[in-house]
Parts: sequence; structure tokens; C-alpha cells
Amino acid sequence: MLADKNIKAFLEETASSAPVPGGGSVAALSAGLAAALTAMVANLTIGKKGYEGLEGEMEAIADEANGYRKKFLEYIDRDCESFNEVMAAFRLPKETEEEKEMRKDSIQKGLKNAALVPLEVAKNALQMMNIIAKAVENGNKNAVTDGAVAAMMARTAALSALYNVKINLGSIKDAEFVERLGKEVADIEKKAVETEKSILDKVVL
Repeated sequence: MLADKNIKAFLEETASSAPVPGGGSVAALSAGLAAALTAMVANLTIGKKGYEGLEGEMEAIADEANGYRKKFLEYIDRDCESFNEVMAAFRLPKETEEEKEMRKDSIQKGLKNAALVPLEVAKNALQMMNIIAKAVENGNKNAVTDGAVAAMMARTAALSALYNVKINLGSIKDAEFVERLGKEVADIEKKAVETEKSILDKVVL
């Protein structure tokens, strides 16, 4: 499991000639780092003088951020699994017409899954930016730059994951599926950039 590797091992495997982990897994990791930073800002606020009235809110933010962190860890491996599914489909036999049809269907199924997994990463990264905004606005001001980094990492995670969606959409024959996901991609891209800006605008140094 990639999520169980230490940082050095993960980076070495990413740098190797193996196709996975690639951009999709790195996008999920980026989102996981954003979640961890968000939890940190909340935890650095809980119990601190001057923030007594915010403990309930910060505890809720920390809990939600930790939930996201665990989810993104799972997506690191799910992205690799979806890629391997596509590669396995391409290796299926294609001697007879029946085999060719089965292979084609398997490839299309795999490509759809390979688009849906990073789309979920992007959706969750965008959703998480709502609690990042609260952590930046109300959290410990000594950790405000950590919250800013969380916002930037979440935006990067979302946009990076969407590149993986786009490249898979280019090979999918289901026009309705492609159109539907294409609209979702454009919406998430716009919102991720706008939300990051609104968060960073609140960072006063």
C-alpha cells in the first residue's frame, strides 16, 4: 500500500520509471497534507488563551479534517488501482470478435473509473476548503500561514486531480458521460480558484 510507505520511499517510487504512483496519487497526497494542516491549525487553537469561545468549532474542524485526511490516504492507492485496471484491460486477448468486444468494454469501464476516482479527490478537496476557510478566519493567528498553505495545497490537489479526469475523458466514447463530467470539471476548477483567493485574502501578516 502506497499510503503505508514513509515519505522517502514514496518519493523514490514516484521518481522511478514505474507509471504509478503518478499525478493522481500525488494530488490525493496534496489534499491529505492540506487536511493535516487544517487539523493542526484547529488543534493549535483549542485550549489557547483568547480563543476560549471557539473550542467547539475548532474541535469540529479538527474532526472533519482528520476524516478528510483518512479519505485522501485511501485515494492515493485507489488512483493507482484505477490506472492498473485500465492497463489490465489493454492486455486482454483480442483474437476473436468476442474477445475484441469484451476488451473494448473493459477498457471503457476502466477509463470511466480512472476518471471518477480523481474527480472524487477534486470534489472532496473543494469541499474541504470550506473548513480551511473557517480555520484561517477564526483559528490561532500564529498558525494562519499554515492555514494558507492548506488552502493552496487543497486548490492544487483539486486542479491536479482534474487533469487526470480530463486525460481519461479524451478516450471515453460515452458522450453523455463525457459531457456530464466535463461540466463538473469546469465548475470545480472555477470554484477551487475562487475559494483559494477568498481564503488567502483573509490572511493578514
